[in-house]
Amino acid sequence: MTKKERVLNAFQNKPADKIPMGFWYHFSPDEDKGEETVKEHLDFYREAGLDFIKVMCDGYFNYPNPYIQKVKNAKDWYNLTPIGENHPYIRRQVERAKGVVKGVNGECCVFYNVFCPMSLMRFGTSEELLMKHLKEDVEAVKYAFKVISEDIKTLVRLLITEAGCDGIYYCVQNAEEFRFTAEEYREIVSPAELEVLNYANSLSENNILHCCGWAGDKNRIEVWQDYPAKAINWAVYIEHMTLSEGKKFFGDKCVLGGFDNRKQGILYSGTREEIEAETERLIAEAGTRGVILGADCTLPSDIDVKRLAWVRAKLDALAEGRA
Repeated sequence: MTKKERVLNAFQNKPADKIPMGFWYHFSPDEDKGEETVKEHLDFYREAGLDFIKVMCDGYFNYPNPYIQKVKNAKDWYNLTPIGENHPYIRRQVERAKGVVKGVNGECCVFYNVFCPMSLMRFGTSEELLMKHLKEDVEAVKYAFKVISEDIKTLVRLLITEAGCDGIYYCVQNAEEFRFTAEEYREIVSPAELEVLNYANSLSENNILHCCGWAGDKNRIEVWQDYPAKAINWAVYIEHMTLSEGKKFFGDKCVLGGFDNRKQGILYSGTREEIEAETERLIAEAGTRGVILGADCTLPSDIDVKRLAWVRAKLDALAEGRA
């Protein structure tokens, strides 16, 4: 079974020859490192023994719509327009993804990290300004979310149809319990988020939803419970929801994760024996169908890659009956 078949079988809750795994970390904050960034992704994939690649959007967190810097009052958001498909922000990300896809030559699935509209708006302005404007004129901000979603949809289209990605790794955020009620989130944030995700699903059925616990604060994770994605990744250690619990919570969809991504976690700080034991525990807890081992979120960039290779070796041993 190829790595691509292994992952796609997991997405469909079908048996696979081995439990697939996928991890990622940030490579560089610099924009458009071109071939160097592509090589970093490919080297990491091969050294760790990964079953798929998540291409990072490092250098492209900031949404560079020039009008954003002119926004002072909430109503100013009604003048926001998309930057369009020829903007370097979009074209350079597509070229990065295209380079990675070419580098693996069909050997594995490739997914590109895509942020939701509210996060791109927050990156382009500030959290304080965004939340202030939401209180002043929620409809103006919702309008801006929709405009930003048009640029994200353009990026998604080109990533899948031109770069050749198998799908996107869609990062939704901003549902911390202190920020919105579940009802407010669904009314204000979900429409633009779902517009992007539904569009991605119209281009590829193999998209991953990442329910991000980036701030370390518990989310109202129920707001994403019915989002239509093939596989779900969430912060097990932030949401206090195990892989098996999450599989039930998200309607028996494929689950991705299990390991704590933080430096205090076993994956970063444990011995080889502890990492192998945790790998075996996670599989015993979650089962072998519709499961991909990974982490809650991005790993520290200084993690020793051989630690990930230990997970791969243990999974191989379990598949071959040697463990």
